[in-house]
Amino acid sequence: MRRFVPDPQKKSSLGPLLLQSLIVLLFCFFGLRLWYLQVYKGDYFARKSLQNRTRQYSVYAPRGLVRDMHGTLLAINEPAYALALVREDCPDIGKTLTAISSWTSVPLDELRESFRRGQKRVKSFDPQIIIPDLTLDLVARIEAHSLYWPGVQIVSKPRRFYPEQGVLSHVLGFVAQANEKDLNEDHSLALGDAVGKQGLEKTLEQTLRGTKGLREVEVDAAGRVLNANILRPPRAGTDLRLSIDLGLQKKISSVMQGKAGAVVVLEPVTGKLRALVSEPTFNENSFVRGISTAEWQGLLSNPLHPLQNRPIQSAYPPGSVFKLVMAGCGLDKGGADPAHTVFCNGGYKLGRSVFRCWKRYGHGKVDMKKSLVESCDVYYYQLGEKLGVDTLSPYARACGFGARTGIDLPHEKSGLVPSRDWKERKYGRRWQGGDTLNMSIGQGYTLVTPLQVARFLGGVLNGGVLLKPSLLETEQPEEQGRLPFSERARNLVVKNMVATVEEARGTARILRTDGVRIGGKTGTAQVVKLMEKYEKKDTEEIPYKYRDHAWMAAFARQEERAYVIVAMIEHGGHGGSDAGPVVKTAIEHLFQTGSAGE
Repeated sequence: MRRFVPDPQKKSSLGPLLLQSLIVLLFCFFGLRLWYLQVYKGDYFARKSLQNRTRQYSVYAPRGLVRDMHGTLLAINEPAYALALVREDCPDIGKTLTAISSWTSVPLDELRESFRRGQKRVKSFDPQIIIPDLTLDLVARIEAHSLYWPGVQIVSKPRRFYPEQGVLSHVLGFVAQANEKDLNEDHSLALGDAVGKQGLEKTLEQTLRGTKGLREVEVDAAGRVLNANILRPPRAGTDLRLSIDLGLQKKISSVMQGKAGAVVVLEPVTGKLRALVSEPTFNENSFVRGISTAEWQGLLSNPLHPLQNRPIQSAYPPGSVFKLVMAGCGLDKGGADPAHTVFCNGGYKLGRSVFRCWKRYGHGKVDMKKSLVESCDVYYYQLGEKLGVDTLSPYARACGFGARTGIDLPHEKSGLVPSRDWKERKYGRRWQGGDTLNMSIGQGYTLVTPLQVARFLGGVLNGGVLLKPSLLETEQPEEQGRLPFSERARNLVVKNMVATVEEARGTARILRTDGVRIGGKTGTAQVVKLMEKYEKKDTEEIPYKYRDHAWMAAFARQEERAYVIVAMIEHGGHGGSDAGPVVKTAIEHLFQTGSAGE
């Protein structure tokens, strides 16, 4: 059988053919890849190449300025500097953070934590804020080293400053660096941004915050800036003009030093607030710079709670100020006749209990006028028992109590107007007659804020309209409701408030001022039932925490100008002697007049 023998010539010609085919295919592949990169994806890679040479950064926008009613600046912006890292340009993050720690004396652990928190939120080629606030000395020291530390940048941005530090801290609030919660809730914020945390800075954040601009910079291989160009200029936030009179605010604050309490000055016709004082106060600039642990702990541990915005966040028993509501309710609901008299012998008996008047031996024969002028409790015990809680509660709520005023400040309290249902839900117990008597003189469960009292009294004076208390000079009056007071009741209450100032036995006679028509109502709100050993003591001899709160609710009018002034001094003692001088100081400043004397 014949064996097949391959032709050696054919075998030798097949190898070069395969090699040539492989080379052709390889060139086709490279050609297609080159076409894909150069033509099909050319624009994309051109942009990427440009980004290696140019970068775009945000330009911080200044917040809107805040002025008082006369144009005096209350919140401004000053230049500030922060330290940032650009991770893409930084060859060794660990060594760089160690160097920064040595320059600034900031603990290395804090820097590492700051870097870790922001790493996921900031792109590698964007500046990541590590230290939000630098002194000029630190800026100079860091700039001297930055040439040898690629990726380290000094970022310039505006910083909030409050020239009157402390005087308006509860009204203005403050700004501070945005935290994790802020960043999650508002995606327009970036790490290192400042946002409003309290006061108007918080509630009007979107108005005050500006819009960031955009800057394009050309950098070299080490990340150093060679050239810069503004693509979009930043737009500053909207400026605000407050209704607050800075001079009045400072005057009231000065006489409130050493006291804890609140003062409200309101125009009854417009609802504009001319002063809103809460004492003690705090330095809001400390929060802007970054408050120290020691300072923060000092504020938290202060027994007078300086962070509390007392005009809106503290609710107190109204004491005898509530008798104004009682008088209106009695006149309108048929429970009281102005000429009807009761006899006050210093106490009122209900069952086996005796409810005492503040005047131990009584006021004698008392009509409605005398009940307000001399603040007789027995008159209102009897009136309250006659009206009943089912009449008093809805009437008080219609006067604006038990509901927020709607002021543009955060964390406002609503206070409390009790009722039968409320007590049953809260304590699982029935309403008692003694509860009604306590409510009738502003004690018991009833709680009000100083601003609620001012809004109510403003309604008594302006024709019965409850207006939203406003902090903005340009804001138009906003009607929230109407008082249940009849015109007769309003006029009688106002007339008797004037008598409380002008008559010799009036409890608000300290307010008398020549040339100004003034009406007032004092109030002493019991904090606790005093132990027998303290009952006959002077205020100064009673431990601070046991002393009564002191109220003075007043109005002052001269021609077309009218104001409501409400002062509440915590543990002050007595309305006339302790809250009265504060209100008198406000009146004298408003009308530029001296004391008339008694």
